[in-house]
Amino acid sequence: QVRLVESGGGLVQPGGSLRLSCAASGSDFNINTMAWYRQAPGKERRLVARITSGGSTNYADSVKGRFTISRDNAKNTVYLQMNSLKPEDTAVYYCFANVRYYSDSSVPYNYWGQGTQVTVSS
Repeated sequence: QVRLVESGGGLVQPGGSLRLSCAASGSDFNINTMAWYRQAPGKERRLVARITSGGSTNYADSVKGRFTISRDNAKNTVYLQMNSLKPEDTAVYYCFANVRYYSDSSVPYNYWGQGTQVTVSS
């Protein structure tokens, strides 16, 4: 079982910055894709940014040029640097990881973090 623990959310003024972190713990696995999703009240959970094990990234159009996803494979950790934050970025942000275990690498498993609240308001 892989556990994802997020940190770094909070309240920030418009134009400000936050950095989210998500650390994966467990044993005997490799992490493929890691990603950040967000869900605003009354809305669907949507992809914010994704990064492969090789470092390829893609972003939602709404955050391109403002957010940067990165990962430290040695620490099984993914980050989301969020700059120039806007009120519409307010949401619960969820970490996602696609994992394969050494015992059976043919089967992928998906895991989610518990979510961290980001509120952008003056």
